[in-house]
Amino acid sequence: MLSDSNRKSILKVVHRHGPCSPLVRDHNPLNVTEILLRDQSRVKWIRSQSSYSSYGLKASVAASLPAKPDITDGEYVVTIGLGTPKKDLTLLFDTGSALTWTQCKPCMGSCYNQSDPIFNPSQSSSYANISCASTFCPLGWGCFGSTCKYSFIYADNSTSIGFFATEKLTISPTEVIDNFKFGCGENNSGIFGTAAGLIGLSDNNISFVEQTAAKYGKYFSYCLPSSASSTGHLTFGKDGRALSSVRFTPLSKIQQEFYGISIVGISVNGVPLSIPSTVFSSAGAIIDSGTTITQLPPTVYSALRTAFRKAMVNYTTAPAVSTFDTCYDFSKESTVTVPSIKFSFAGGVDIDLDRSGILYMVTASQFCLAFAANGADSDLVVYGNVQQRTFEVAYDVAGRKLGFVPNGCS
Repeated sequence: MLSDSNRKSILKVVHRHGPCSPLVRDHNPLNVTEILLRDQSRVKWIRSQSSYSSYGLKASVAASLPAKPDITDGEYVVTIGLGTPKKDLTLLFDTGSALTWTQCKPCMGSCYNQSDPIFNPSQSSSYANISCASTFCPLGWGCFGSTCKYSFIYADNSTSIGFFATEKLTISPTEVIDNFKFGCGENNSGIFGTAAGLIGLSDNNISFVEQTAAKYGKYFSYCLPSSASSTGHLTFGKDGRALSSVRFTPLSKIQQEFYGISIVGISVNGVPLSIPSTVFSSAGAIIDSGTTITQLPPTVYSALRTAFRKAMVNYTTAPAVSTFDTCYDFSKESTVTVPSIKFSFAGGVDIDLDRSGILYMVTASQFCLAFAANGADSDLVVYGNVQQRTFEVAYDVAGRKLGFVPNGCS
């Protein structure tokens, strides 16, 4: 746990399969093809949600959590405390989900294997179920007797079903949130790895962001590290030390929860791609921590691939992998010069991607251009977490703006 005069606490972020992760390693982590297929499922689900309301994936005080990345499937974890006495739980965090939940005893249906002991609400003096009659029980949710019940189905058909409840949530010894509303899941399945559940950071009235609005002003930021052996952070509240260096672009709301952004152009080695000026605005775009690879309109991806291949013409190519069609073998190279890729956002914000956001390492002899093409130019663009690596990405939800700070994990 890190702290300073501007941040009351910082949660560390790590890859959940990396050496810094507190989680037990999965015996069968996802390979690249599975990651890309899962990305496609998630993006397809997000697009389906953008046309109607939903509560999540079928969900100057500052406090921060260290963020830990998942090298194999693009998910990042943090550790928080829940209950009285406090039990530490390592959870995935997701800007595309609203509900925060963890597995709970007794597992009335099924529970997957997790690294932390499963939370037992009967052993916490601060736990309380939310009544169906309560205004806190969202419309459309079910009931089990008189208790509010939730049922979430995620993009990959993973599920969490259980009781909606309140509990004491501890971010740091000095940062405690009483009566935090969360899902106590007694029937859970899917590819959550060995994480205990999920923190929902979407733009939604049951998300962590909204529930802590009085404390943190609906402001949070994170930095996703460049590799599995590095750490980042997840911060709640404004950090006065860094605000002067944040460059903001307008942030919109896509339906009930997604964070909409406006991409206006892409450059390779300083040269703007020759693409129609309306290609991004007609499709629309969101930023998402749970999607691994940025999904671009086919017209844009084709122009990016052509420019990148031209700049990399002197390097040995490698076989394609799934949707990765531009790959290279650097095994015989002593040095590699990777062309720069710059994204331009509305408001005059330009960011030069980190090298880890340009090339994706499949194997030691296979590095691929880390982007994918949508099915059509009209499909929603999703700015994925690989392209966000090493930047502090600041969500000023109340101010409706999104900021970027280079080298944000240091």
